[in-house]
Amino acid sequence: MDTRTKNYLQQFGVSEATQHFLSRPRKLFIGGAWQDASDGASADVIEPSSEGVLGRIPMGTADDLDHAVQAARAQFDGGPWRQLKPLERERLLHRLADLIEANADELAEIESIDMGKSVTQARAVDIQGTIDTFRYFAGWASKIHGRTVEPSLPGNYLAYTRKEPVGVVGVIVPWNFPLQTMAWKLGAALAVGCTVVVKPAELTSLSALRFAELVQEAGIPGGVVNIVTGRGSVVGAAMASHPGIDKLSFTGSTPVGCSVGKAAMDQMKRLTLELGGKSPVIVLADADLKAAAQAVANGVFFNSGQVCDAGTRAYVHRSVYAEFLRELADYTATLKIAPGLDPDCFISPMVSREQQQRVLAYIEAGKAEGAELFYGGEPVEGPGFFVQPTIFANCRNDMRIVQEEIFGPVLVTAPFDDEEEVLALANDSPFGLAAALYSNDLGRVHSLIPRLRAGSVYVNAHSTIDPSMPFGGYKQSGYGKDLGAEQLEYLLETKAVWITLP
Repeated sequence: MDTRTKNYLQQFGVSEATQHFLSRPRKLFIGGAWQDASDGASADVIEPSSEGVLGRIPMGTADDLDHAVQAARAQFDGGPWRQLKPLERERLLHRLADLIEANADELAEIESIDMGKSVTQARAVDIQGTIDTFRYFAGWASKIHGRTVEPSLPGNYLAYTRKEPVGVVGVIVPWNFPLQTMAWKLGAALAVGCTVVVKPAELTSLSALRFAELVQEAGIPGGVVNIVTGRGSVVGAAMASHPGIDKLSFTGSTPVGCSVGKAAMDQMKRLTLELGGKSPVIVLADADLKAAAQAVANGVFFNSGQVCDAGTRAYVHRSVYAEFLRELADYTATLKIAPGLDPDCFISPMVSREQQQRVLAYIEAGKAEGAELFYGGEPVEGPGFFVQPTIFANCRNDMRIVQEEIFGPVLVTAPFDDEEEVLALANDSPFGLAAALYSNDLGRVHSLIPRLRAGSVYVNAHSTIDPSMPFGGYKQSGYGKDLGAEQLEYLLETKAVWITLP
């Protein structure tokens, strides 16, 4: 850890528990044991608020991934995990959730330091969401069942179905919500009896490694959860094509998702792909404009816009467009830009300099295309990979900033005149992850919801996520669902059993 990072952690009084974790060497977690990468390679971890070095993580190899798959395969095929009674698995998952809750403040600090996000938001959203997800799916462990059938064909039969775990699940986690997204994928997988191999994002691997320590402490058998840090081009590619993995669950960009999905399909792996988004927001004339403006700002600037279902395209009825923009700018000006460990931070830095430069390039592209820069768009001085929250007005749907996923604190807006026009604008996108509607006329709302091509529709709010509700998109936003009872079907095989009776 370099001096810049040490000073930053001291400035905000990071806990002893977090400091102790950061001082320990990081290793891969395979088969219940800790080990270095097979070739000894490692890479720096950069802290986004200070731009300092936090330490190093191992860069796993394809051989390391193979070792992890073998451990998961052995545990699934012949280890104790698969043989546990459902209530025993349920108790272990509740114990794991209890340990996450007991270490919640430390995990929030780790997530903030590693990814750059607001520590307050990390504690309230990321860590609490992780706890809730494991508790929700723990309850499902004892509620998986098939059905009996009375066949119509001649003869005497006992016919029934069995639900069986798909096997070894390969999990590729994004960098924007590292721990919470991993929980989305592991909660259901572990509840039904699968084993998992996780590749965290190269940029944000620390919380996954701390989580592995809690897995050990909970008493979950070795090989059930395996963590292999490293580059997506190495570990992720090896995971997608490994014959010992039965299902691949990926969250990330659409181009990478298409690549790993094709590799997985070559072996007919089961797939869940949660990919990019460019979610539309529709503000009708009757909406409470002040409340809507605040909700829209929160929906696009939360986590500095590094959210897959962020409401990045706002279409506002022309009669209230100017007033809405004023309310939006007034509220956005109150959002504090600060280092992630500042408890009052709302706008935190981008995860990396590369991401910061990518977002700034899109802002320049928007100006060049003729969009009106209504708010922000200026550089932020000082250390840290910051981008000022930015609002564009009077945008056209053919602009790059309207069609492409920016993944930063940039909102594009445009007025509309009638519902047919705004539905066409909202659906004019290769993505279909989410959409939002702002109106007090529930009749109009209910008529619009079925016509929006999106996997989630939020009304008078944005990103209202709960483990009991499924999450996943239409079109190029992916395939399959995380969360909810719906997720279980993507982790189970259905076996038909026929017993011929005398």
